[in-house]
Amino acid sequence: MHSEVASEIWSELKRYINTVDRAEAAETLISTLVNYDEDVEDIRDAFKGDSDIKKALVAYLDNDREEEEEEEEEYEDEDYDEDDDWEN
Repeated sequence: MHSEVASEIWSELKRYINTVDRAEAAETLISTLVNYDEDVEDIRDAFKGDSDIKKALVAYLDNDREEEEEEEEEYEDEDYDEDDDWEN
């Protein structure tokens, strides 16, 4: 539901945003929708055909994936260190 309303608002306001600023505006919109627990698939469906939103969503997902991988690596490093303590 939020995605559909946001898509309508984006469609109306997009023309007032300078072309050079649209990528950042789209990223902010995606971030806001995700922060409000909007499903990525719902966002994708609501904004079909909008290249600015598509790029922002891909960037968001890539960034999110990288953060998860970093967290996993940190967790694995912590596990390794804990194992060393047991051996001593």
